[in-house]
Amino acid sequence: MRLAKYLASAGVASRRASEEIVRAGRITVDGEIVTDPARDVAANDDVLLDGHPISPETERLVYVVNKPAGVVSTARDTHGRPTVVSLVRSELRLYPVGRLDADTTGLILLTNDGELAHRLTHPSFEVPKTYLATISNAPVGDAALKALRKGIELDDGRTAPARVRIHEGRKRQVRRMCDAVGHPVTRLERIRFGPLELGDLKPGAHRPLSGSEVRALTSAGRATRRSAGGSTSGRGRRTRA
Repeated sequence: MRLAKYLASAGVASRRASEEIVRAGRITVDGEIVTDPARDVAANDDVLLDGHPISPETERLVYVVNKPAGVVSTARDTHGRPTVVSLVRSELRLYPVGRLDADTTGLILLTNDGELAHRLTHPSFEVPKTYLATISNAPVGDAALKALRKGIELDDGRTAPARVRIHEGRKRQVRRMCDAVGHPVTRLERIRFGPLELGDLKPGAHRPLSGSEVRALTSAGRATRRSAGGSTSGRGRRTRA
């Protein structure tokens, strides 16, 4: 198994974050510092992170959380803000699957399964996320809808054409797209992640996913070429990202 995948399966971090940990020289394998995330490791190898032994988790945990506004989507925060991980008590290390802006509310997942996190967040798998946005200057006119469907030029590049769907996940993308067509978002809530819906889960609350829900999430990603779409409507609008 490749080292980054091994770390992810051990619940250290997502696969991409595990790759950065390896490149930073924090991992030793049988006493040797390894900086190549693709290095193969075997079950009997002695793998240490910052001098501490790690091994694959025996229990996979996945929680759905209704993130309140003001809570950051990290495991820890240097500014002392509340984190989404602090909302769930667990003896095993958990980390968020992707992120929501501090002022965005709604569905976010916590897990110790790095492979699942990778499958749900990597753009190549195109797992859709649906948001409910409240905007200013409603209703949205035909010109704004046409612009969103053609793609919006943002400071980090042009968005893909949107149909109510946005497969891309750039930073604050839904807010920036709506702002670019003259309809700033005043409230944004994620209400669906792949096949999983937020439902009536209260803000700040969480629940573990059932086995069937985890299986549905696991099969939600399709390894295909990256594409995009997005949508808007009136005062409250649903946008897939």
